[in-house]
Amino acid sequence: MALSAGIVGYRGYSGAELLHILERHPHVEPVLMEHRDDASPSSPIRHGRHPRRAPCTAQTVRDEALAVVFLATPPEVSMELAPLMLDAGARVIDLSGAFRLGTVENYRAWYKAPHTQPELLAEAVYGLPEYCRQRIPSARLVANPGCYPTAANLAIRPLVEAGVIDRAAGVVCDAKSGVSGAGRKATMSNSFCEVTGNFSAYSVLHHRHVPEVLQVSGLDESEFSFTAQLLPLHRGILETIYFRTTGSTSGTTSGTGSTIASAEDLLAIYQKRYADEPFIRLYNPGHTPDLHGVARTNFCDIGVTLDARTGRAVVVSAIDNLVKGAAGQAVQNMNLMLGFAETEGLL
Repeated sequence: MALSAGIVGYRGYSGAELLHILERHPHVEPVLMEHRDDASPSSPIRHGRHPRRAPCTAQTVRDEALAVVFLATPPEVSMELAPLMLDAGARVIDLSGAFRLGTVENYRAWYKAPHTQPELLAEAVYGLPEYCRQRIPSARLVANPGCYPTAANLAIRPLVEAGVIDRAAGVVCDAKSGVSGAGRKATMSNSFCEVTGNFSAYSVLHHRHVPEVLQVSGLDESEFSFTAQLLPLHRGILETIYFRTTGSTSGTTSGTGSTIASAEDLLAIYQKRYADEPFIRLYNPGHTPDLHGVARTNFCDIGVTLDARTGRAVVVSAIDNLVKGAAGQAVQNMNLMLGFAETEGLL
């Protein structure tokens, strides 16, 4: 028998992507939870199978026996709803930034707002499966990672662990995203006339996703420069990450004693770390990923380039911001929490 999973915020881009994935999941049946007063009472589709709809209440969690509730909602709404869903017996996967940063102080510093659920903030498990897999199955509340940090951390952390980054020289992450990353709510900055034919940077040096990169990668804020940029595209994230390898500029030596003489040496670090990861794809040296390759998939594609003479290295990391950067990763976390194969519904 399929388990029931509630989706709050299913009208947004991430919520709609969640519904699309769960409708083809063999072990889960989605339930659309209405939390807005202006919710439409009926579907515009005349024929076809429609997911069940129910009020966004604790009683619905009990009546529908919801195993998990996805919150594809703004942080302040997630803080309001998460305790209600948990107290009613469901586990919660939150797609907002409400529970990612661990402490009230960090949240206030980066989100410029108070946190109303400090106990849940301390309890929440960060849901990047490639690095948090051991804690996710037993978690009541999972904080689904942001899209930018997902692409960045999957590219940076193996290199930090291997000691091959010259941290004194810093790491620069030039990150570009499609407009759906800004959410469905209409604003001047994401309107058609502002975005089409344009390309712009935003939240320079103060992007709220920076602390997620720092807490997972192990870098300090002074070592990491991040710039988010808006592409005139619907979906996708491509990050170009620049750094220098450790040691001399001719056959550089890592902190582990290994010599970094080619892109193959960097690639070997990724191959060792991600050998058993189903959603990481590595490109051969001389090749870099693009957005077409990851569109509508839960993959993170990584390509590396190295100039051994100067020690300059570039890593390109690409994901679909609505899938691996949001809904797909949320389902990956759900699979781990409910004991399904991690790839279920995603391959």
